[in-house]
Amino acid sequence: MTPAVNLAKKLKINFQLHEYHHDAHSESYGLEAAEKLQVEPKRVFKTLVVQDENDKLAVAILPVEHLLNLKKIAKAIGSKKAQMADPKLVERTTGYVLGGVSPLGQKKRLPTVIDQSAQHFATIYCSGGRRGLEIELSPSDLAGAVNAKFADLIQE
Repeated sequence: MTPAVNLAKKLKINFQLHEYHHDAHSESYGLEAAEKLQVEPKRVFKTLVVQDENDKLAVAILPVEHLLNLKKIAKAIGSKKAQMADPKLVERTTGYVLGGVSPLGQKKRLPTVIDQSAQHFATIYCSGGRRGLEIELSPSDLAGAVNAKFADLIQE
């Protein structure tokens, strides 16, 4: 299993795994997951890694159908500005490949912010640690597992 699943088991989190056949030609990993699992896109969350002006990394978790507002994530992590982190740095730091980056079980624990819309659902879906694997769990269990806070992250 993936580090994400192993962490969820270790923490005794109530979760469910959902697998699907990943299409390498898919343009959006998250929207592909929502479509193949027949789940509303607003319940499927993507994991993005950003870098602040001091090169500190942080994780943003938001619905796959939305774009990340970089000003909002910067404010949420107490920085002046943020940009998307270099993909190779993301893979090296998290231990996951792009499209399979899970907020759970990353090699290095990073400050994490979950979009507040997650709190509207009993459960949400996020990457289980590889393309084609989603883990369904409660937003509060996810927040507790990664020591995350909730904030508005979506670009209007």
